[in-house]
Amino acid sequence: MRSTSFIVSNWRLCCVVLALWCTAGGVAAQTQAPLTKLRIVGGLATINQYTRNEEPFWSQELARLSGGKYSADIVPFDRAGVAGSDMLRMIQLGVVPFGTTLLSLQSAKNPEFNAPDLAGLNPDMASLKKSLAAFRPYLEKTMRDRHGVEALAIYVYPAQVVFCKKPLTSLADLSGRRVRVSSASQSDFLGALGAIPVLTGFADIMGSLSSGNTECAITGSMSGNTLGLHEVTTHVHDLPISWGLAIFGANVGVWADLPPDLRALLRRELPKLEAAIWAESERETLEGLACNKGMAACSKGRKGKMVEVPVSAQDERRRQELFKSVVLTNWLQRCGSRCNEVWNQTIGPARGIMAPPVQ
Repeated sequence: MRSTSFIVSNWRLCCVVLALWCTAGGVAAQTQAPLTKLRIVGGLATINQYTRNEEPFWSQELARLSGGKYSADIVPFDRAGVAGSDMLRMIQLGVVPFGTTLLSLQSAKNPEFNAPDLAGLNPDMASLKKSLAAFRPYLEKTMRDRHGVEALAIYVYPAQVVFCKKPLTSLADLSGRRVRVSSASQSDFLGALGAIPVLTGFADIMGSLSSGNTECAITGSMSGNTLGLHEVTTHVHDLPISWGLAIFGANVGVWADLPPDLRALLRRELPKLEAAIWAESERETLEGLACNKGMAACSKGRKGKMVEVPVSAQDERRRQELFKSVVLTNWLQRCGSRCNEVWNQTIGPARGIMAPPVQ
């Protein structure tokens, strides 16, 4: 007899399938006729990477580029009825034929996917690009071979920086403060600074700060402005603690069944969409800081009066020390010997940071 937990698990899966049928069109309808209208689950709703780039590409540009032959419907993944941590599995099953998943949300089952965006690894966009370029071939092969997902693009969100309610002059001042974090590696980095990491969802940041449960928060420079952090915090530190990578992929079976000319079009155009999103993220990182300070360069956000804390030479030395001695070490312990090997074959030599030998 099947256990109750088995029945509940499958009931939940059925609910997810039904929700996606309603919001993203369902894969079954696509397999009954030639694919001319794609069903896409995109990135986070309300974020500029989605509203200015992903959504217009699929809802407008695809039809224009194909002369009206192909089109698509798109829904953001946080409104698609699927938990972010389940998205990769849904693409693998074909329930979501084309979908976007945040790599950080896959860390429990696939901790190696965190490698290119570990906290403290990439202090600027150039560093992030170098880390990802080294790791990308492994990521794409693993997605295809292990998960049955054809990786078509990798997107990035703006820099994740520290907002605080009290004066801040350097990273060292975070010692003893309760700081909102969103990942294990952010917890490692902040804990090594003497701070108290508090894992908090994005939607709960304002409430946590208002209640006093946290005194600082790590989030995007512009998304923090959108939340209203410029009204409840006074200082923002420039250092990107991490960024936020998302992979857009297709179920391998669905991808193989696409008309060859559509596959060729997407292979040609999706790298352009990816490049536009990376440029958007870099611009938004700078504009978010400008808006929080109330500078004239702020055109999309709300102007605040925050104090910007620049990265000092001491902060940069501390970042490098903590990444090597704490963040990388802890990630390798969680990830295992396989990750040690992968790191030393990809990001390690590219960034000049080799993992220590496995004991």
